[in-house]
Amino acid sequence: MTQFLGIGIGAGLVSALLFGVLLKGTLLSIVLYLLAPLPILIVGLGWSHKAALVAAITGAVALAFLQPFLGLGFLAYLALPAWWLAYLALLGRPNADGTMEWYPTGRLLAWTAGTAFVAVTVIAAPNYSELQIRLRATVLEAVKLQSQDRIVPQTPSKESQSQLPSASDTVAEKLPKDQSSNVESPSELQVKLVESFVAIAPAFATHALTTLLTLYLWVSARIVRVSGRLPRPWPDIPSTKMPRTILGLLAAGIILASASGSIGALGIALLGALAAAFQLQGLAAFHDRSRFLPARPALLFGLYFVLLATNGVALFALTLFGLADTAFNRRRPKEDAGRT
Repeated sequence: MTQFLGIGIGAGLVSALLFGVLLKGTLLSIVLYLLAPLPILIVGLGWSHKAALVAAITGAVALAFLQPFLGLGFLAYLALPAWWLAYLALLGRPNADGTMEWYPTGRLLAWTAGTAFVAVTVIAAPNYSELQIRLRATVLEAVKLQSQDRIVPQTPSKESQSQLPSASDTVAEKLPKDQSSNVESPSELQVKLVESFVAIAPAFATHALTTLLTLYLWVSARIVRVSGRLPRPWPDIPSTKMPRTILGLLAAGIILASASGSIGALGIALLGALAAAFQLQGLAAFHDRSRFLPARPALLFGLYFVLLATNGVALFALTLFGLADTAFNRRRPKEDAGRT
């Protein structure tokens, strides 16, 4: 018990320090902030979920002394999700033949999406209207600046300076005649673009957090495995298959997203988290289905190249692939998956 407390307190302070440096606003502070959940996950996987819980509480209390809301944000957004995933990852039950059946990676992936959805909802829900206003203003300003950069004329030559309009001329007078009648159109387009982005912003938030939590869990497990403290054998990740019950959540998300206001935002956030989970499921299915194929290295290289070259556009196809893999479950079952 004393060891768990000591390890947990130390990990919590380190995690709080990594999270707190975000206040500096530098590039290095952002990188360190992204590493904040790792200490909690490492002690949770290498020692006990109790140590991870101690770390989460310690980090939150330490940050609360600086800013109370900062401590609550750390606890709800990163610390508790990290503890919960570490707890689930080490769940297991003995079988009659003496082997150990560990918590399936597919269910763990589904819980990762659910945890990300809950974390974002808890953080954003109390001040969602204010967040919308701030986000709308920020994005609109960015769009306006980008539009201005596109229409700024090049520096004129000395011969043409005398023909330039005065500083009091309107924007329409500065534009060619065929464009002057469309001065108001970009403003309308900007508003529509901003409103669309604000509407789907919850999906971006949950999608990013689901992906990050999955990456954190994988990296932490790798680190603990190298140290020899990981009690669970390394799972067959390509055989990951989420339960079909996740499709019920997908249907619920679609129904909620069709509503307006905060209810619709909840549905959009849920769809974003599930989209990330289905993408990871599709990635695992591609790895699994390409086993033992002579062209597997070329196929995997092509897959990742397309994902990077299209700036994420191909993720939509990967989402559909993961959705179909979950719904139809055509892959051959692995009888010994999750056992040791």
